[in-house]
Amino acid sequence: MRIKNYMDAVLTELPNCHDGKGSLQHIGLFSGEEFHSGVRYFHYNILPPNTSIGLHKHGNDEEVYIILEGTGLMIQGDNSYSVKAGSVIVNPPFGSHSLENTGETDMKLLVFEIVI
Repeated sequence: MRIKNYMDAVLTELPNCHDGKGSLQHIGLFSGEEFHSGVRYFHYNILPPNTSIGLHKHGNDEEVYIILEGTGLMIQGDNSYSVKAGSVIVNPPFGSHSLENTGETDMKLLVFEIVI
């Protein structure tokens, strides 16, 4: 059985994620070896206010962000989108994206990546 609780997990500091601003809190809940599918990883992250995941490009995979709490700005390619709790963002294969917490409280999110 594979059950983990991200709310009880010990987070580690991840400074300047993809050359972003500040440090976010991070835990890798599951790695690819724990799946029987094309999922590469499943993470939980907390971005404090004014923290960002810097602009970066992916290869042949889709990365999904699920915003649990907070507000921010997602950039995909040349477009920018306001995101908030409940937003689910699919970052397409070979695309570039970034995420910034523009709110006054922590942004909490789940992130997973699927290899195509």
